[in-house]
This record gives sequence, structure tokens and C-alpha cells, in this order.
Amino acid sequence: MELVTADDVRAAATRLEGRVVRTPLTVGPAGGPPFLVKPESLQPTGAFKLRGAANAVALLDPHRRAAGVVTHSSGNHGLALAHAARELGVACTVVVPEGAPKVKVDRMRACGARLVVVPPERRSAVARELAEGEGLALVPPFDDPRVIAGQGTVGLEILEQSPEVTTIVVPVGGGGLASGVATAAMTVRPRPVRVVGVEPELAADAAESLRVGRRVAWPTERTGRTMADGVRVCLSDLTFAHLSARVTEVVTVSEEEIARAVAALAHGARLVAEPSGALAAAAVMAGRVATEPGRPGATVAVVSGGNVDPVLFARLVRPERGPAMSGD
Repeated sequence: MELVTADDVRAAATRLEGRVVRTPLTVGPAGGPPFLVKPESLQPTGAFKLRGAANAVALLDPHRRAAGVVTHSSGNHGLALAHAARELGVACTVVVPEGAPKVKVDRMRACGARLVVVPPERRSAVARELAEGEGLALVPPFDDPRVIAGQGTVGLEILEQSPEVTTIVVPVGGGGLASGVATAAMTVRPRPVRVVGVEPELAADAAESLRVGRRVAWPTERTGRTMADGVRVCLSDLTFAHLSARVTEVVTVSEEEIARAVAALAHGARLVAEPSGALAAAAVMAGRVATEPGRPGATVAVVSGGNVDPVLFARLVRPERGPAMSGD
């Protein structure tokens, strides 16, 4: 299987200039391991997904693009594709799984997307059916080289912003972000840069897949248990190939550790993170990822998104949680 190259990621970075925000690196919450965070929640659509969607739309044949685009998403990729399509005057359809967060559904509609709500296990199939039946261009949320290359620009920026970085920690759902960032990390010579993926314990298909050496798909009723709705999907063959070849390891965190990370990022770093977006910080704070004392720039955790339901966010950041760290 042909993998995305570092040149693909560099080309995507050039293509995305002026279309996405070059997000900063900021200091992680005090009182725990030293690390920096890259808040992709500051993108116009509230998540890193804009990078991959914008790159994919830009690379579509103009005639195919004019017919409209379609995808399946619980929110962040759908919103990103709707935003990228609207910028070019293109119609966008998003197949949304039942139970998707209302805040994300409302934002997709506000961005002009047509929504088709289906059972979670039907989302991918229905998107393909619409693509074939209506002549729409399918832009998958992660199973696409163009999307992976766009997500990889997160990694390129980190390498430029923190020359001392040795470990980049990223959430893993479908695996597009981890695949792209790990591809970008290959450009560093001679020192190696580790890329560590993070999943919830309740949706740990990638960790199991890497452990057994083949792609393992978890059923939606199993992955649906985690509050981190953005990572309830499983790896594709393409992303599994990238993770197998380029990601150092995938670790898992508990629901309580995710909740504590959301609170710590809010209280200690002034960042709004959805549960999926807080996974990488949760792993660092819980000690799942080794850090280097006195060198916060050596470890960077990607906060992948901040499109969180307000009621859930208020519950997770209640004052009694505070910026709690592992071991408190």
C-alpha cells in the first residue's frame, strides 16, 4: 500500500497558506509533567479537521467539485468540509450518525451543509451511496491520502515552532491525524521524533490492532461508550498501514483521565477542549507518556478540537475538579 510522503505534507502546507490558522504552541497546565500544547481548537471550525478537508477539496477536479461534496462525520470533519466547500461555493452533504452532539450538528447546518442522519453503523455506506447516486465527490474523514497530508501540516508546524521537540502526542480515532503527523516527523534528521497516539480505553481499536499486527474493528456499540465522540470510529486499512510503519506506540486513557484533562486545560491553560481533543493532554498528565524535566518544549500534545457540548463542558470543568493532575 502506498503511503503519504513528507513531500505530500509539504505541498499541503503550501496549499493551505491563508486557508487555515497556524496555531501557536502554549504551555500546558502547571503542577504536572512539563509539556506544550498545540490548540487546534483555535481553527475557524474549532478543530484540526479543516486542514485535511481544505487540502482534499482544493485537489478535487473542478468539474467533480462543482457537483458537490459528501462525507460522513459526527461533527468536526463534516463542519470542516462544509466550511471548505462554502469558501469555494460548493454544496456539501454530511451523513451524520444518530446521537452526534447537538452543538456540532447545529454548526454544520449553520455552515450550509445538508445533513442526512443515519444509524452509526450505516454512516460510511450511506455516504458512498449518495456519492454514487448523486454524483457527489466523496471526501472521507480520514481514509484518504489528501486528508492525511493536510492533517500532517500540524506536525510540520510543531517541528518548526519547537526545534527541541522529541515527542508529539496526538489523539487517534480514524488515524488520519496520527498518520499525517508521523509522516511529518520523518523529516527530522538525525534526531528521532516519537509520535505517540492516544485512545480512550473504551474505544481502543488502534492499540489492539498494533498489538496483534492486523487491523481490528470494534463495533459501534462498543466504541460508543466513550464520551470522546470524535474518536468512536476505527482505523482504515490506509491509516493502519501508516500507524504500523510510523507511529511509536498507541496508549490509552480512562474516562476519568479524559475528564480531568478537559478541566485542567480549561483552568490551567485557558483552553476549551472537547473530550476527544483532550486525549493527548490526558495521556501526558496521567504519566502514560514520558516527559523531560525542565524541557517543556520536548513534548507537545495536540489539542485536536474544542467543539464541546456546553452542558457537558460545564459538568467537566466544575470548580471542584480544578486543574487536577495524576496522583492528586
